[in-house]
Amino acid sequence: MKKIAAFAGSTSKTSINKKLAGFAAQQLQNTTFDVLDLNDYEVPMFSEGFEKDNEYPNGAELFNETLDKYDGFIISLAEHNGSYSAAFKNLFDWVSRKNREVFRNKPVLVMATSPGGRGGATVLEAAQGTFPHMGANVTGTYTLPKFYDVFKDDKITDDDKSLELKNTVTEFEQAL
Repeated sequence: MKKIAAFAGSTSKTSINKKLAGFAAQQLQNTTFDVLDLNDYEVPMFSEGFEKDNEYPNGAELFNETLDKYDGFIISLAEHNGSYSAAFKNLFDWVSRKNREVFRNKPVLVMATSPGGRGGATVLEAAQGTFPHMGANVTGTYTLPKFYDVFKDDKITDDDKSLELKNTVTEFEQAL
């Protein structure tokens, strides 16, 4: 049986993107999953100078090893000022130093949500442009605007957005 990792591009303990990633993974029919927490992969701020003078960080090594174990990824990105969260970008900068194909040329479902009306659309657009260069086979994207209005009792209450997610997850699962 295939196994995927779901995670948020956030280190927030109350991450709405982690909730969305986990919820999306629960929609899988014939695939098991783990929900990862970026807080488990602590790394120093990336710089070439730091990299030259120090060993490769344990957190990045562990995350690299973890990514190898999965057949695909569901990622929900937090949008900070129109871009990736600093924690997400930093970890992926480190990981890419050992394996440029961060996503191992495996299927990736990229999502975003936010309290606002665009639902993280700007960071989602950035990921669509960047992730394929990092070894992602992007099978689909999904955005959920106004998270607190449409995600209640651990489910999406907007029928159209719920169906859209189900279809997007099905396409992702078929690509595994």
